[in-house]
Amino acid sequence: MKYSVYMIAFFLFVFNTKTGAQETVPETYINPLDIDYTYMVYNSANNISYRSGADPAVVEFRGEYYMFVTRSFGYWHSTDLVHWDFIKPAQWYFEGSNAPTAFNYKDSLLYFAGDPAGYGSIIHTDNPKDGKWTPVASISNNIQDSELFIDDDGKTYLYWGSSNVHPIRVKMLDKDDRMLETGEKKDLINLVEEEHGWERFGENNYHPTIKEGYMEGASMTKHNGKYYLQYAAPGTQFNVYADGVYIGETPLGPFTYMPSNPMSFKPGGFTNGAGHGITVKQTNGQYWHFATMALASNSHWERRLAMFPTYFDHDGLMHANTSYGDYPLYAPSHPTKAGQHTGWMLLSYQGKATVSSSQLQVTKSTITDGDFKVTQIPQKVNAQGKITAGVLTDENPKSFWVADANDDRQWVEIEMKNPGDIYAIQLNFHDQESGIYTRVEGLKHRFIIEVSEDGSTWQTVVDHSTSYKDSPNAYLALPQPVRAKLVRYKNIKVPGKNLALSEVRVFGKGMGKQPAMVKGFEVKREEDKRDASLSWKPVNNAQGYNIRWGIAPDKLYQSWLVYDKNTLFMRSLDRDQTYYFTIESFNENGISKRSGTIKVE
Repeated sequence: MKYSVYMIAFFLFVFNTKTGAQETVPETYINPLDIDYTYMVYNSANNISYRSGADPAVVEFRGEYYMFVTRSFGYWHSTDLVHWDFIKPAQWYFEGSNAPTAFNYKDSLLYFAGDPAGYGSIIHTDNPKDGKWTPVASISNNIQDSELFIDDDGKTYLYWGSSNVHPIRVKMLDKDDRMLETGEKKDLINLVEEEHGWERFGENNYHPTIKEGYMEGASMTKHNGKYYLQYAAPGTQFNVYADGVYIGETPLGPFTYMPSNPMSFKPGGFTNGAGHGITVKQTNGQYWHFATMALASNSHWERRLAMFPTYFDHDGLMHANTSYGDYPLYAPSHPTKAGQHTGWMLLSYQGKATVSSSQLQVTKSTITDGDFKVTQIPQKVNAQGKITAGVLTDENPKSFWVADANDDRQWVEIEMKNPGDIYAIQLNFHDQESGIYTRVEGLKHRFIIEVSEDGSTWQTVVDHSTSYKDSPNAYLALPQPVRAKLVRYKNIKVPGKNLALSEVRVFGKGMGKQPAMVKGFEVKREEDKRDASLSWKPVNNAQGYNIRWGIAPDKLYQSWLVYDKNTLFMRSLDRDQTYYFTIESFNENGISKRSGTIKVE
């Protein structure tokens, strides 16, 4: 009897280990956020159609959350910071509102400052769910990228600025008298590119002709009696778009540059950029930084939203954790690991992708002068006569595939290099000449996803064939992991004239060994100390590498993820700051131990 019990227990252990059938999968999210982004009116005269979400203003109000986004014709509501529902107000700003701001005043009134054509129009409501707002008679002129902040004593401040010349400014308003100006107005901060490498304009902080980056997107966070003035630089279309911080003792300053800047920075990986954001405090005390990510495949103004956990260390330095920031992350509801990487790795990278048809395959890149560098990829077929589409597994959001039609005959099949346990899938749809503009109701993504271990027997793991959800960056976390080597997307109907995808990303746990620790890691500070050359020895079976650095061994707050290379030229350092660097390798099976820390002066 004892022997039989042991055998049964052993069998159940082996079965559950192999299939993951009994595993409790926690709630997760991914960047860019899975919301129904609005189609823009920028470039509509040129028939350029694309979705975008940028410049978020997120505010907690009566225990729930509201998110306002540039030119979205309304706003989103959430109870958990993960699931967002759109609210369409009865009246809103024509063509939406640029770079909005919102402030919760004592849980009684929610103030909103819009920016239609340079006018700072302030409205308020005590019930944002019903979409009814009351205007304030006062309107400020020449306001761009405003931030409304009301201190604990009721004094009201409006920060603003979006320029490659002018600084971030502030003026005081009278909250109790139509938000009229009180006369207190001053310049606060400006870019200092000669000292701060990350503030330099251009992709990878390089531009041969334009020398001034843009300072914009001011926001204010008060923490432990100090005032953290956040700002974005150097340009929303670049991978190095980031948020920095100046710290002051009063809302009017003076403000001191934070030595660990930038506080929100994501230059590498699938989706780049972490600038022009806002920091919101969750009801449990955890801070989150919502930021703008650069997509820029149809237009430089094509962007998406991200959410990163944010902290204040024992020295009062503010920092967002963006490491593996476009991989699945634990949801804000997690009691101990909210916003941290789940450990689910990318199973689909450089997998063999075949498609039903192909009208177009393109890869683009943002260049410093001009619009885009565009490369059209010739159609290829494999030995079985199927059309291949390597752009779907290359971790590049600016490369995409366009099918011949938008119907249920279109499909994509991904054969991963090795089988693994799949936990989640992200579908990143592309808008190719969709002909859709502004906020359109009734859009929906309908599809089915199947998986297989052998290519013969298929299992449906996602059925959105009757879905009414609009998900241009659909994140599909499975209730239980499933082992497979192949993933098949079967189209039903999606917005636009043709089915188009930029990336199919499959996450989970591989069945092999994680890569070895990186050896030969070297960091050379260049003659211009804002620059550094990094190199290391390639690691067998590594997909890529994650470089971490910061101003102290225990303050490695920045990270840069790279694929398939063993060098990096970085232009994002502060000239007079000492830094510490380390590196780790990763693949579909996990992450290596970090290398030793290198001090660079």
